[in-house]
Amino acid sequence: MREQARHQVRRNESNPFATRADFVSVFDQDRNELYQLSLLLTGDHERAQKCFVAGMEDCAKENRVFREWARSWAKRIIVEKAIRELNPRPSLPGSSPSATVLSHSEQSSGPGGHFNPETVLGLGDFERFVFVMSVLENYSLHECALLLGCSVLEVRQARAHALDELASSGQMVSFAP
Repeated sequence: MREQARHQVRRNESNPFATRADFVSVFDQDRNELYQLSLLLTGDHERAQKCFVAGMEDCAKENRVFREWARSWAKRIIVEKAIRELNPRPSLPGSSPSATVLSHSEQSSGPGGHFNPETVLGLGDFERFVFVMSVLENYSLHECALLLGCSVLEVRQARAHALDELASSGQMVSFAP
């Protein structure tokens, strides 16, 4: 039994790719964080569970992903499943191309604060996706646009709108580090 375990460890060391066991471990260790990501994207528990389970099943198919990237890949798969589930589209009627675009220092709550999840769930689908992806998960504007099938300008406008909504709701909570 010990020899078999040692052989498995040696085999895993020589294989740089994540295995089914690696992904099972990621989903087990980061269950709450991955489910919260799914919930924030989808906006309801039923869809969040569906995306979470579909993401876990997809990752367990032993994709060709480096072991060090397994956690990031799991998040990416959940994001993609949520996008397929909801197909969020830009919905800012009357928005002009000159909409306010926040500077990088204004884009996130940073280490000194966070956003109330209930308020984030109150955003429209597209704005919520853009906020979660670009602010909470640090996807670039370009990557958000590619995944969401829209323009970078639409992503910028949606992020600015989401941040404005969150700030004006008074639900942004600050705390000392």
